[in-house]
Amino acid sequence: MPKTKTHRGAAKRFKKTGSGKIKRSKAYASHLLGHKSPKRKRRLRKSDLVSVAETKRISKLIP
Repeated sequence: MPKTKTHRGAAKRFKKTGSGKIKRSKAYASHLLGHKSPKRKRRLRKSDLVSVAETKRISKLIP
């Protein structure tokens, strides 16, 4: 079997943690920020984990 290639688009969006979970950034934080509350914008800065349902699919893209 040949080596699995990394999906470069996924590699830019996701990182694996030390325990093997997959970290992602939150959506809706890039533009149209004027009407969003400071509290909401602050929460969007934090990273989040990929849901359990999606973890298997995304981990195949970033071996």
